Amino acid sequence: MTSPYAGLATEDWAVKTRELIQIHPLSPNEIYEVVIQVWREIFESNLTSKNYKIGVDLFPRPQIMGYFLHELIPLELTRRYPEVWRREENATEKDLVCLLDDGFSIEIKTSSSNRNTYGNRSYTQLSTTGIEGKKNKSGYYLVVNFQKFNKNIQGSQLPQINLVRFGWLDREDWQGQAAATGQQAKLSPAVERYKLLQLPTLE
Repeated sequence: MTSPYAGLATEDWAVKTRELIQIHPLSPNEIYEVVIQVWREIFESNLTSKNYKIGVDLFPRPQIMGYFLHELIPLELTRRYPEVWRREENATEKDLVCLLDDGFSIEIKTSSSNRNTYGNRSYTQLSTTGIEGKKNKSGYYLVVNFQKFNKNIQGSQLPQINLVRFGWLDREDWQGQAAATGQQAKLSPAVERYKLLQLPTLE
């Protein structure tokens, strides 16, 4: 796949990202609305017959909160548009699959970092055959940054969503950690700024 940013100077990336967002079948503001909705409903939901609540009785680690977002965002969009969207069903698919055109499918990343985006180090690696791994790492991305629980402050507010961004990333945008044992991949500041645009947007 040729990158839509091929041949563009860095200062032109933001314009291209806006173009890519505009042609996507999901409104960026609806994407933002869904993120905020499912985050709120995580804390409103009751668990087990004892009606335990997250943020009152349970304080999951960031990985668990990220998992909830990762699963609930596609679930909600599938409920709204069952003829257009469905959840990932196998390892070769993005997290949210567009049934009309796979090019619009979305990979979801979550993080308790204030604004940084991370992926597994495999995002930077090709297989021994020189072929990209099971899932295409290029395409549309939804990135959600959220706060951690702070149980040390009595009466502290529930964690909030810090940042919601949407855009396009290419596999080549991911940079592996220098350490041989490093397990993370990250993005350069320019990519974070110009290829992932903050939601909600002004439409």
